Amino acid sequence: MIDLRLLREDPDRVRASQRARGEDVGIVDALLTADERRRSSSVRFDELRAEQKALGKLIPKASGDEKAELLKKAGELSAAVKAADAEQDAAAEETQQLLLQLGNLVHPAVPVGGEDDFAVLETIGTPRDFDAEGFAPKDHLELGELLGAIDTERGAKVSGSRFYYLTGIGALLEFALVNAAMAQATAAGFTPVLTPALVKPKAMEGTGFLGQAAEDVYHLDKDDLYLVGTSEVPLAAYHMDEILEADQLPRRYAGFSSCFRREAGSYGKDTRGIFRVHQFDKVEMYVYTTPEDAEAEHQRLLDWEKQWLTSLELPFRVVDLASGDLGSSATRKFDCEAWIPTQGKYRELTSTSNTTEFQSRRLSIRMREGKKVRPLATLNGTLCAVTRTIVAILENHQQADGSVRVPEALRPFLGGREVLEPVAR
Repeated sequence: MIDLRLLREDPDRVRASQRARGEDVGIVDALLTADERRRSSSVRFDELRAEQKALGKLIPKASGDEKAELLKKAGELSAAVKAADAEQDAAAEETQQLLLQLGNLVHPAVPVGGEDDFAVLETIGTPRDFDAEGFAPKDHLELGELLGAIDTERGAKVSGSRFYYLTGIGALLEFALVNAAMAQATAAGFTPVLTPALVKPKAMEGTGFLGQAAEDVYHLDKDDLYLVGTSEVPLAAYHMDEILEADQLPRRYAGFSSCFRREAGSYGKDTRGIFRVHQFDKVEMYVYTTPEDAEAEHQRLLDWEKQWLTSLELPFRVVDLASGDLGSSATRKFDCEAWIPTQGKYRELTSTSNTTEFQSRRLSIRMREGKKVRPLATLNGTLCAVTRTIVAILENHQQADGSVRVPEALRPFLGGREVLEPVAR
């Protein structure tokens, strides 16, 4: 959540951010009104309590009619204090609920607009010219079936649409990708973490996934727990309700988890293969740092993602997402999109978001500098979303006979294999 002081001092900035996101601007004025009511009711409660305490000291010293009058007034004051306390609680609750609906402030450099209004920052690598090579590229599912690597038919039989099995070399390819991604992350100083797949509502709400993304989340009603759509959630909540020492920042974690998403609103999109699925595994980078270093850390996360995709020899581009496509927690978000030959376009493989103090305020995570305690900044970045990375590797490194060349950086994690060969049927 944002700082209420900033809202009071510069409401126009918050209105502009909401407008850029395509979100309700009226919530800003509603929040200002609720905050004023919260502060005034708090003052009123404190005044009445002080009067009640002062009166309480007079009653034992009084007698007769004076005491009776004081006792009558004490009763009236007691009722007024209870009413003021209830008003204070109601105003605080209204303020909190409105504050939770407000997105993070959009960075001034972010392009304004919707999903298609991103800015391309750079393009790295050149897509292959399959026509010049003399063959038409196969899509990842056809290649996966030839390699004995992907089985969507049995995935659908067992679990429904958008589920799959990775078999044989497909399973080994996942393990190789995860191990290679973790090797890069640990070499860069990240602490590897295996995170829970189920979290409490506070963790999910604190990271901002129960707002506009709520329809994509799986909820277990009986246990009141949520399946995570990314290890960002348990990594963000790892230091919930804690104070970290400033001289121990940044703290960098690389989390591995299975991820679960309903893919609500994606009917008819990417129905073939494993590009858009309900369950997948991912290596996620997460950082706690000072607010002053957040922008520089955001660039570092992007550089690590670029290093990863370059090591896989994939052609990709870096885009600066537009304001209406950020998600509530991010002030700015960069995506790395790999070229998918059979789709003839770039598709998101990794992303990194600077969430500034937004998540730390919601999760009550602070930093201590000497005697001063204040919110810190958090950032996240996908290093390897396994299924999408497999899609990009199979399609970009395929050969005319249906085999797939293994990127050199991945070979040590695949037992030295240089080529994935089709299997006999």
